[in-house]
Amino acid sequence: MFPTAHAEQPASEIASTARPLRTLYLIRAGTAVGWAAALAVGSDTKAAAVALLIFYPLLDVAASLVDARIHRGTAAARTQRYNAAGGAATAIAIAVAAASATSDMIAVFGVWAFLSGAVQLFVALRRRRELGGQWPMIISGGLSAVAGAMFLAASASADADPKILAKYALAGAAFYVVSAFRLGARRPVRGRS
Repeated sequence: MFPTAHAEQPASEIASTARPLRTLYLIRAGTAVGWAAALAVGSDTKAAAVALLIFYPLLDVAASLVDARIHRGTAAARTQRYNAAGGAATAIAIAVAAASATSDMIAVFGVWAFLSGAVQLFVALRRRRELGGQWPMIISGGLSAVAGAMFLAASASADADPKILAKYALAGAAFYVVSAFRLGARRPVRGRS
């Protein structure tokens, strides 16, 4: 659910991966905006909400696998494969939760947002010294964890509405755009954040 930090790559490899990652991040941002719009206007039926809530983590699976392929042979690739596994598990859990209340699907989405945000925050904090420029990822991870907790709290309401997730996708899209344009703008610098 998050862009990969590139601490384990030398500057020459970062430069060679910046363009495909920039493209991936911009596609991911555009898709998130489209998903948020579809959720905001089309999730009034349970079937539409289920389809949209399953689609979002599956989108993350696809993006994570592409990201892993770009970073083949690095720790970033392994992180993205774990991210893909988490997204796949989330899609399955949402499908299972769809048999009960919409609030259960929101709760599953909230757990996913919280856990992926916490991992993103941890990775960005750990890599800020080697890579620098990790503030968008630190903020994004923190906000994702907070949003996940808020979704969990909102799911306790009998009238929980999946439309609350649209703002989350829009914020994620904004961070993907920022990350896309920051790629290659700074070279890894030890001791800077």
